Amino acid sequence: MKYVFLAVSVFLVFFLQGRISVLGIAPDLSMLLVFTVGLRYGETRGLLLGIVVGALEDSLGGSFIGPHMLSKAIVGFSSYFFVSGGLLRWTPVLGVVSVAVLTLSDNLVVFLTRTMFDRMPALVPTALLVSVMQSLLNAPAGIFIRPRHVD
Repeated sequence: MKYVFLAVSVFLVFFLQGRISVLGIAPDLSMLLVFTVGLRYGETRGLLLGIVVGALEDSLGGSFIGPHMLSKAIVGFSSYFFVSGGLLRWTPVLGVVSVAVLTLSDNLVVFLTRTMFDRMPALVPTALLVSVMQSLLNAPAGIFIRPRHVD
């Protein structure tokens, strides 16, 4: 039953991600899904879901396979380690900051990987604007996403 719910969640994330936008910039809902699973169920499951979601995102994006796999795997692994008691004590403010920072790092990894191995996908100011806007759009979700051990 958990896997059916996860598959439906992944489908809904990809369905909604292309349809929701603020000022022409869509929030990175796939990062939020990977962050949630990594935070609640540990770094291994977050890493594995990050690889799967990243592979789907790469295959749907029309670019080469790899940038999103790497970035989502880093998000899935890092969300548990840094936020859920591994290094820092979880609070809603830390949730907001961690979502914003992991969204920025997700976009940075994708941008640098595509720049190094393919071609520069956008100008640096444009990429920076999109990354900052996506992190601002994703950040409020950090208030509501909680680790399992937090009451």
